[in-house]
Amino acid sequence: MTLSERDQQYLWHPYTQHKTAALPIAIKRGEGALLWDENDKEYIDAIASWWVNPYGHSNKFIADAIYKQLTTLEHVLFGGFTHEPAIVLSEKLIEILPSNQQKIFFSDNGSTAVEVAIKVALQFFFNKGEKRTTIIAFENAFHGDTFAAMAASGISFYTQAFEGMFIDVVRIPAPIKGQEQESFDALKNQIKNNNCAGFIFEPLVQGAAGMVMHEPDALAKLITICNENNILTIADEVMTGFGKTGKTFAMDYVGVLPDMMCLSKALTGGTIPMAITTFTNKIFDAFYDEDINKALFHGHTFTANPTGCAAALASLELLNTPEMQTNLVRVNKNHLAFQAIIKQHDKVKTTRVLGTIFALEIKTDGAASYYGSLRNKLYDFFIENGVILRPVGNIVYILPPYIITDSQLEKIYQVVEQALEIV
Repeated sequence: MTLSERDQQYLWHPYTQHKTAALPIAIKRGEGALLWDENDKEYIDAIASWWVNPYGHSNKFIADAIYKQLTTLEHVLFGGFTHEPAIVLSEKLIEILPSNQQKIFFSDNGSTAVEVAIKVALQFFFNKGEKRTTIIAFENAFHGDTFAAMAASGISFYTQAFEGMFIDVVRIPAPIKGQEQESFDALKNQIKNNNCAGFIFEPLVQGAAGMVMHEPDALAKLITICNENNILTIADEVMTGFGKTGKTFAMDYVGVLPDMMCLSKALTGGTIPMAITTFTNKIFDAFYDEDINKALFHGHTFTANPTGCAAALASLELLNTPEMQTNLVRVNKNHLAFQAIIKQHDKVKTTRVLGTIFALEIKTDGAASYYGSLRNKLYDFFIENGVILRPVGNIVYILPPYIITDSQLEKIYQVVEQALEIV
């Protein structure tokens, strides 16, 4: 039996209807932007494996840091204990985070980073004796699959089986170009009519919605409205963090600062699951009390795992090298050059680029289903041609490792252009 066939005996995959899905592709090894399956077919990983591998697969620098840490201290409980890798990582992160972020809380993945932030937003007011129970989020948001993160997400088929079981979340439209005022007015209306504790948002780019983008000034206006109404703001940078938008964080484009930030995915360079939620001292102080009941009672067994911290430190070091910063600019220039050509195609409705993110929307007669026939046809075409892309309905996006070569990018662009001829 092949690996793909053996997989079906016991494994249950994410976002998969196993009765209709094709066999999964069994990957044997990876290097740089490339992966090879069990039959030695080569693929370009054009989405950095769900946006987590910016420095490429089997990165020796990160691997060496992990090995060194494993031979010193692989793990120790973080309740009542600490260790140097976590301390050094916190110091390094504080240097590059927005200036008001001063406290760091570790967890396991993007969903739990969001879960922590939402719980903190709600408990912040509880600790002050004020009842606020509502979270504000964008329409078509995606913040994860744990319950609070899922509640804040607006993609209905992910959440419809759990209707009626969520915390209270109200939605506003994202401030996309030309519709900013509608978003501002909706936010003011929700604040007026609800006991709002926090506003969570994907800054500048809504990833799972199809790389839908909005401008920094519009987001700054929304945050300012929240600040004026004492509503905590949560920047979910799980996808956008660590260079993807061209700056270290998407919030680096925005003129006002969030109260909390959620980090994961590229944090450890795609090696070890780890997440971080960051806070202002104002938020931390609301939990700092003689009353034990005001503590944040949240934790994970692998909180601040030393090996994960070592991977994150190596990843940060790589990100800040001149070579990697040059790569960010190079990938962006390639995207812009491709955009200038492909946006003229008669089957392309819109295109957008920010940093290393490229997206195009294909013209369709009606709404394209998230996992519908068009998406599946495109996905199969890309895989057949040795490129890993996961379209969102009729939207094709590229978010490659930063170390991808120009020739590899050119092949991706060519395959995308060829795909337009089959739709």
